[in-house]
Amino acid sequence: MEQTKKLRLSGVVTDSIVDGKGIRMTVFVQGCPHHCPGCHNPQTHDFSAGYEDSVDRLVEKLKEDPLQCGVTLSGGEPFCQAEALFEFAKKVKALGKNVWAYSGYTFEELTSGTIPFAKELLSVCDVLVDGRFLMEQRNLTLPFRGSENQRVLDVAASLAQNKPVLLAL
Repeated sequence: MEQTKKLRLSGVVTDSIVDGKGIRMTVFVQGCPHHCPGCHNPQTHDFSAGYEDSVDRLVEKLKEDPLQCGVTLSGGEPFCQAEALFEFAKKVKALGKNVWAYSGYTFEELTSGTIPFAKELLSVCDVLVDGRFLMEQRNLTLPFRGSENQRVLDVAASLAQNKPVLLAL
């Protein structure tokens, strides 16, 4: 029997209403190469910090709360653990839930082919909030993002058109 992949996590929040639409499980991965000044989660930057957990254990945790409509992948930088998160997101989708991902990388960077498993992970995401947080463009009134440069993208439409397509909020 194949062992499930492991993730390095900073933490998991259940019943979040701020990391995407609806009641969600937010998975904060550990490790981020961006180090954006003013980052909301600087404790997630160190790749060696946090703890390890399995994809299957996270899926079981999600199943415990039927009110959650989906999962948000945050961090840290989720696309630094894209292979394991791809496995997790496929299982989340099989449960009929949606997947949002936050990334300091842009859609264009993620689809360039230079980030391993990025395209695979994107293929099972419904929404991508992309772009590094820029303190000089900080705006607390924006839904689901922290700075003006960040975009909330409809991933399926963006992949189909091979260009970023904003999600209607």
